[in-house]
Amino acid sequence: MITWHEEVLIAANIEKVWHLFDLDQMQRIMPQIVETTVLEKKEGVVGSTYQQVYREGKRTETYIVTDLEHEETATKKHNKSGFTLAKMIEVETSITLIKIAENETKLIYSGQNKGLNFLGKLFMKLSSNKKNQQVVDGFLERVKTEALKEADEK
Repeated sequence: MITWHEEVLIAANIEKVWHLFDLDQMQRIMPQIVETTVLEKKEGVVGSTYQQVYREGKRTETYIVTDLEHEETATKKHNKSGFTLAKMIEVETSITLIKIAENETKLIYSGQNKGLNFLGKLFMKLSSNKKNQQVVDGFLERVKTEALKEADEK
């Protein structure tokens, strides 16, 4: 199993950062997700499902994402979602935004990748923590960059 928990301060309003996680904005911070289709939208968000298409190079994966937790207040935004990749790896990610000041937001990004069967567990053993950390760091940097652009535009 691979796990991560990273925190970063962003010099932008919590609402502007949260806006980047809207379905129509998500490709700005996750460019490999080339398509998201709402399958079922539940009241209160938890239990909602989406089909996502992920492309890396020539390889394309389609999977169903489920919202597992959701909280949205003026000072805290949180969403946890999960999906199974290639019937081998269970992925859970959590985004939490905490308002520090009017134009300062703490982003907490955590998650885990867990092998579900022999191949998935083998894949997890062969995966490097360094590569996963690069993916996490790249994501955080894109969120920070896009949030600052969003703050400058409005």
